[in-house]
Amino acid sequence: MIKGSDLLIACLEEEGVEYIFGLPGEENLDFLQSLSKSKKIKLILTRHEQAAGFMAATYGRLTGKAGVCLSTLGPGATNLVTAAAYAQLGGMPMVMITGQKPIKSSKQGKFQILDIVDVMGPITKSSYQIASAEIIPARVREAFRLAEEERPGAVHIELPEDIAVEETKEQPIERSIARRPIADLKAITNAVALIEKSKSPVLVLGGGANRNLTRKMLFEFIDKTKIPFVTTQLGKGVVDERHLCFLGCAALSSGDFVHAAIEKSDLIITVGHDDIEKPPFFMKSDGPKVIHINHTSAEIDPVYFPQVQIVGDISNAIWQLKENLQVQDHWDFKDMLAARFAHLEYSKEIRSDDRFPIFPPYLVRQLRNALPNDGIITLDNGVYKIWFARGYPALFPNTVLLDNALASMGAGLPSAMAAKMLNPDKVVISICGDGGFMMNSQELETAVRMGLNLIVLILNDSGYGMVRWKQENQGFDDFGLSFGNPDFVKYAESYGAKGYRVNSSQEFKEIIEKCMAVEGVHVIDCPVDYSENDKILNHRIKEMSSKL
Repeated sequence: MIKGSDLLIACLEEEGVEYIFGLPGEENLDFLQSLSKSKKIKLILTRHEQAAGFMAATYGRLTGKAGVCLSTLGPGATNLVTAAAYAQLGGMPMVMITGQKPIKSSKQGKFQILDIVDVMGPITKSSYQIASAEIIPARVREAFRLAEEERPGAVHIELPEDIAVEETKEQPIERSIARRPIADLKAITNAVALIEKSKSPVLVLGGGANRNLTRKMLFEFIDKTKIPFVTTQLGKGVVDERHLCFLGCAALSSGDFVHAAIEKSDLIITVGHDDIEKPPFFMKSDGPKVIHINHTSAEIDPVYFPQVQIVGDISNAIWQLKENLQVQDHWDFKDMLAARFAHLEYSKEIRSDDRFPIFPPYLVRQLRNALPNDGIITLDNGVYKIWFARGYPALFPNTVLLDNALASMGAGLPSAMAAKMLNPDKVVISICGDGGFMMNSQELETAVRMGLNLIVLILNDSGYGMVRWKQENQGFDDFGLSFGNPDFVKYAESYGAKGYRVNSSQEFKEIIEKCMAVEGVHVIDCPVDYSENDKILNHRIKEMSSKL
């Protein structure tokens, strides 16, 4: 016989779980005791459940295996809600385990009891309570299958106290092996005919292409055909963005150089398109035709209704297209490439502006120059995310981790911590606004306790810059979005981290290089100038794009 919590840990070990990120409560004590005996799973104790969820989601994003996080009942479980939505919308496999009071007999009334199963239901792929120790193996296997199956997302399991101690003879279910189906040959044939007939096809690489090993096949396809490509924010790095066929990242919704290039196309080939992102283009009935290539079929809406769908393993679909496609003499990409060259010329001008506080394009370029090719940056959410999406070339998959799905503040630091755990030999930098950083800044203690070598760059404008930019755009007065900050240098030092303050643009790169050379957690307070967001990101871009 084995008690429920021991069986649950054995099932998690069978699934290959390495870490459980969380903040336990008294309703998890049996589970915690069982976990302490595991030789395969390590507990990563965080200071807030939301951070644990962000770390688990990022683990899932980077590995393709479901990250696992833990909380107690009630307020602990509700603190996981934002992380659940983050994983669900972002396509990140994650399994959440929450505690609960005994369900067969209870002497505490309804103290702290919420229906967390129902709370989690609408924002997960599945949410259920384990009502018997006998069903633990089946529930765990199903949870991981669902979380990792395309499209990946969040799954919730509730383990009541009395089920944790209930004894059973059940054993873990062996992890099953599943292969993705390959695309239908007729769909490939239809797509080949459409591509060969087109005059100016373009590729749009989305988040689905970044979840799996599509890089090699896509590079071979682009190398053979020379068809230009665009990425979405979640698709950054699928193919090296130094490639001569790269047109840019669709960081804005419309009016950018990328959109000017797409408008020159008569056929759009989306790879891994995910409609949870802001659309990189808007389909029209009389506009370019669209070929949809993804693991799952397209969800039709007013701005996305592809005429041809290739559903199946993306890598195999791209390989089939490459093998069957004949390069056409009538293809013409010069108008699309003109948009790219205009962007490069424009970027040279703005990224050399070394004013202080630091101008975002200058900061982005200095950081790219300082980091190794395989360095990883994780972005919290703010207007700087647009600057990095547009101006920071991603050279490898999942080296620019940003969230263009839920777009939650507070995720940047925990995501960087998970990325560093998985990539101890790579430089990892968390880039946060001062507002987003303070939402989970307590995790500095976790990072120091874990002995991580991590850089945290705080872009300081003493306000919620993204909302302020939108406020200004809509003609409203500047109101309600300014705040004060602690002394970030002393704040970092109080946690045992090292603190720095940037006092000039020239000093910025020196501090970054110093932090990369020294072990430990480094926090950099960097004043930033967003005063020209509207001029640079809206009017000037539209003006130049219209000339192409």
